[in-house]
Amino acid sequence: MVVRIGHYYQVQSRAEISFKGGVFQAMVTEEGRDWAATLRAYRHPKVLVMLFFGFSAGLPLLLIFSTLSLWLREAYIDRSTVTYFSWAALGYSFKFIWAPLVDRLPLPLLTALLGRRRGWLLLAQLSVISAISWMAFTDPAENLHMMAFAAVLLGFSGATQDIVIDAYRIESAERELQALMASMYIAGYRVGMLVAGAGSLKLAVWFGAEGGYNYSAWQWTYLCMAAVMSIGLITTLLVSEPKVESGRPVLFHDAFDYLRFLLLFLLVVSVFAAVFFLSADRVAAAKADWAAALPQDSLLIGFGLEGGRLLLAVLLAGLAARLGVALGLVRAAVLRETYLEPVADFFRRYGRVALLVLALVGLYRVSDIVLGVISNVFYQDMGFSKDQIADITKTFGLVMTILGGFLGGMLTLRYGVMRILFVGALLSAGTNLLFLLLARSGADVSLLILVITADNLSAGLAGAAFVAYLSGLTHVAFTAFQYALFSSLMTLVPKLLGGYSGSLVDAFGYERFFLFTAVLGLPVLLLIYLASRYAAAE
Repeated sequence: MVVRIGHYYQVQSRAEISFKGGVFQAMVTEEGRDWAATLRAYRHPKVLVMLFFGFSAGLPLLLIFSTLSLWLREAYIDRSTVTYFSWAALGYSFKFIWAPLVDRLPLPLLTALLGRRRGWLLLAQLSVISAISWMAFTDPAENLHMMAFAAVLLGFSGATQDIVIDAYRIESAERELQALMASMYIAGYRVGMLVAGAGSLKLAVWFGAEGGYNYSAWQWTYLCMAAVMSIGLITTLLVSEPKVESGRPVLFHDAFDYLRFLLLFLLVVSVFAAVFFLSADRVAAAKADWAAALPQDSLLIGFGLEGGRLLLAVLLAGLAARLGVALGLVRAAVLRETYLEPVADFFRRYGRVALLVLALVGLYRVSDIVLGVISNVFYQDMGFSKDQIADITKTFGLVMTILGGFLGGMLTLRYGVMRILFVGALLSAGTNLLFLLLARSGADVSLLILVITADNLSAGLAGAAFVAYLSGLTHVAFTAFQYALFSSLMTLVPKLLGGYSGSLVDAFGYERFFLFTAVLGLPVLLLIYLASRYAAAE
């Protein structure tokens, strides 16, 4: 029997997996499971394509979230500023905002030549390559602001690529192939992260970045990363455009409709950016005043002011959207069907517990993400070399994460999503305490291996259970938008908090910081318990 779990399919009982005529089939037999046929199905071109797209998607993130932090630290940028750069990856948290635009808006020339999905993919990948090259030709020691703009462009472009690849995967093959394509995509994504993480550090050392700041070494490293992105670019040019699903609602009727929707989107984004960035000086001044008056509460007050700044920008952007509709810039039905209906569907299905579920989604990964922002800086401050960081935390850590994912998948299937979700959250918070021991011990390689083993195994286990949980939250009619919304919410609060990790370390030291990150995971356990009670009641 084939059982659907979110977007994934598990074959229960004894099953023979076969591939015939381009359709992956699961057939119950009494003879047993034909593993050779399963492996042959992985060789299907549509499945293999996702390996290369996954690689292309996994490459950009660490170039702004991890590797860049080491570059900036070597350029004598202070810890607080380094961790602020993690906010450049917030595009991955807000990608749901422009996901409908990518889904519906045709591109001049590119859509006609390549099709809707491949046209957007080519544009996104060219933007990623341009952003990485821009970073390569910018010395942060000389022009930190230009590096910040390039990092933001890379985050936006990488998030856009994720949106298109996800849509391409869903539309390019039958439902029965989706589990294989997703697993191949994840494998490619991990390899891309390995190249951007450990690979870039190895390249930086090879080009001469060991033993002091060497801008030229980092420049050539990032140029190599831009060149490696050509793997995704070539894949986009070689694959075929997926067939458009029949019965899709038509929200745009002519080119003028597209143009009006684009203008509204630009208006909303401009309002958000203007409010968020133009208020930076006022917020900074307010934080300085509060820090002078209440130094013991300065971090908490600073986070509250930054959160209020973000909330104000979101509210005014929403008002701009309503004004655009009131002025007839866009038909109300277009805005409702694009953004409001998927959200309304979620609240209709979950009712009073919807906010509880959203809180769980938004906070589940808070412990590991807040710690992860400053982890590379921590390893460097402890005295570990780039080679040790690359070999142990990146390469070996990647293997442990993959093993943890397999373990999490098996345990989730055996004991259920909520139980393993709880175990994963408990382990993710608990293993953060091991970093406290490492902070006391210094550059102890054996202890670092132990810490990375425990931390990455628990992260992989928790991640597998969490993906299964998120998949179960989506409705089949709104899968793409709702999953983008949940995955964006998943990283929003942790990344905002992560931007203050450098300030927290400066204020309290590494040991108290790691204790703080462990404590952050405790409310998540309560949320899982309450969500489990609701699931049991249903």
